[in-house]
Amino acid sequence: MTDKRPSTAGARAARIRKDHEPPAAISEQGWRYHHIGIPTDTPRSGERYLKQFKMHVSGFQASPYGIEWMRFEPDSPVSALIRSVPHIAFEVDDLEAALEGKEILSPASSPSEGVRVAMIVDNGAPVEVLEFRGDLRSPFRRRPV
Repeated sequence: MTDKRPSTAGARAARIRKDHEPPAAISEQGWRYHHIGIPTDTPRSGERYLKQFKMHVSGFQASPYGIEWMRFEPDSPVSALIRSVPHIAFEVDDLEAALEGKEILSPASSPSEGVRVAMIVDNGAPVEVLEFRGDLRSPFRRRPV
């Protein structure tokens, strides 16, 4: 059920979304679901180590729902919020535009060729925003009208 409490985000609280409506990030801004990242302390099969973040990731490639498990080293430079709270990730066409007016948790960076990411915070929850360039772009992206 949709939370009917007013948002602390100001202008976006003007219209309350109905239970059957998708979030504004999807319906108004054209963001596309990419994955959900879930922190864990349990080693999982097929983990891949990301040295720059001192973390292990697994599950994304095989999950039909885009579930990615994240296990962090004690000295990981990743934000404590990301290490402790699951995050949802959206693909966007323009990362800079998507970040305008948002609370930035981690600024835009490029973890690999053709990919740019940033983390924002919405009402205490981390949200990842991804931009893929060139042939890495989603075939589901919104086409200009």
